[in-house]
Amino acid sequence: MKFAYLIEPPFNHRRDDGTVTGCDAELARVVFEAIAAGPFEPVETEFAELLPGVAEGCWRMTTGLFATEERRQIAAFSRPVWALPDGLLTAAGNPLGLSGYKSVAASKTCRLAVIRDQFQHRSAVDFGVPEDRILIFETYTEACHAVRDCKAEAYASVARAHTGFLEQHPGLDMDVVVVPASEKQPAFGSFAFSRQDGELRQQVDAVLAVYLGSPDHRRMMAGFGFSDAEIDLVANRQPE
Repeated sequence: MKFAYLIEPPFNHRRDDGTVTGCDAELARVVFEAIAAGPFEPVETEFAELLPGVAEGCWRMTTGLFATEERRQIAAFSRPVWALPDGLLTAAGNPLGLSGYKSVAASKTCRLAVIRDQFQHRSAVDFGVPEDRILIFETYTEACHAVRDCKAEAYASVARAHTGFLEQHPGLDMDVVVVPASEKQPAFGSFAFSRQDGELRQQVDAVLAVYLGSPDHRRMMAGFGFSDAEIDLVANRQPE
């Protein structure tokens, strides 16, 4: 059972021995085992390839994504598996005093790194960040290094991805600024499937309906830094 993922802690990353772990990878393992889907085969890819790959049958399920209306034209989505705010990765001390997308837009000098096709690119544009100050990258590491190397002043992604990455790379002297809910509410992420793979999606949703919010799920997610309050957001949410 092929599961497409990105290197983006705490959702997915590789241990020193090469095995893939992370909250999305471990949840996918639980689900696939519960439905007896066969051997778990994680496939690393780039963000831009996740949905085209699942639509073309290269893999059966992807790591969690924001289920926008545009993406629903390409893929089907499970019930939400996490809900998280966006965040800005900045140099240590947050030199520009950034507080969210509005402050990036208001700055005359802030260059913002984003990943191609990720939801944060659209959010930045919606908040008025001009396109000529938005730098587009293919991977998390490339965007992070743009901030490290002073090619960008901030990198917009999910705040939890930033904190997870810095935990994995303690030598990077950077800060994370969480976008406040007053500016943008936490968004829900879901596993993605081919639109023709309705049976698998239904099987996965049936497992998630029971597992999300369970003691086992809470223990697993706590190991990746998630609080009970964050887990409650998805455990108590009805599928769309």
